[in-house]
Amino acid sequence: MSPTTKTKTKLTVGRAVDWQFAATVGAKLARPGPDSTDYTRRQVIDELAGASRSAELPVREVTGLIEGGEIPDARIVDRVQWIRAATQSMRVMTGGADDGAKPHFIAGRITGAQTGAVLAFVSSGILGQYDPFAPDGGELLLVYPNVISVERQLRVLPADFRLWVCLHEVTHRVQFRANPWLADHMAQSLAVLTDETGEDVGQVLSRLAEFVRSQRNGNAAEPNSGGVLGLLRAVQSEPQRRALDQLLVLGTLLEGHADHVMDAVGPAVVPSVATIRRRFDDRRQRKQPPLQRLLRALLGIDAKISQYTRGKAFVDHVVSRVGMARFNAVWSGPETLPLPTEIEDPQRWIDRVL
Repeated sequence: MSPTTKTKTKLTVGRAVDWQFAATVGAKLARPGPDSTDYTRRQVIDELAGASRSAELPVREVTGLIEGGEIPDARIVDRVQWIRAATQSMRVMTGGADDGAKPHFIAGRITGAQTGAVLAFVSSGILGQYDPFAPDGGELLLVYPNVISVERQLRVLPADFRLWVCLHEVTHRVQFRANPWLADHMAQSLAVLTDETGEDVGQVLSRLAEFVRSQRNGNAAEPNSGGVLGLLRAVQSEPQRRALDQLLVLGTLLEGHADHVMDAVGPAVVPSVATIRRRFDDRRQRKQPPLQRLLRALLGIDAKISQYTRGKAFVDHVVSRVGMARFNAVWSGPETLPLPTEIEDPQRWIDRVL
């Protein structure tokens, strides 16, 4: 390389977004939380902090996943604080610059505004999130205004609901902290997914036309080949499609495992768990106004709800057949994660791995 040759910075999706502007836009567009007194806010913050600690040991006991003696504290946040944390996490996940480099001003502002608007919409519904890409090896966030909102909608006992939510979210913390390779696996898949491939536009259009033909003919036999996910996969390169499938399978496993653990632990520590589960599931299935249904579909929220159902069915089946100790072979490494077809047919995973 000659002295005058400049090193080309690798272009990723994350480098095209002005993340600071995304956080600013998201904060301005976020809907205010439910009306509550200072006393109620202090109470829910204190109870969520305590529940996130008390949920840890039952989760470790049921899962058999031991992540160390120390129980880290959760961070209890409002919607704007969640948006700011999410923009930082997304920057890391999508290969955004951490060297002070700025994206193109206009393009970065446009994509930043779009990202901020999406996060503002999501911020009013998310109860909690474990971020494996946060500093110090990960962080559990609990969004207290949304917990207040949902427990009021469901008309359930607040203390029980708050612990029930923490059982699910703490399971994610245990999953990642007991199996550090999971975050690396996600990061590698995301790096492929967000990399600019430099493909010829004609190749992309050809794949898109093939997708349209297959949908018209009713051919959507492969997992994740229909709907919005199918459209996304249609414009991706083959490595990107494999990376997307890996992320979808991992997400389905993580969410299903957390729901399984929540139900396994719940009856022993949450007295009204049956009522909470019934009303929460009814809420998941409730019909939304047309615009909200469209946004949910475009943002993949309905696909995420499907992850809970399909993933829990997979975990329920395997654990009922072989027990939790043998199920935990799934955490051995990327090669023991279920394949897309095995999520729908758990016996195939048992036959392959165990």
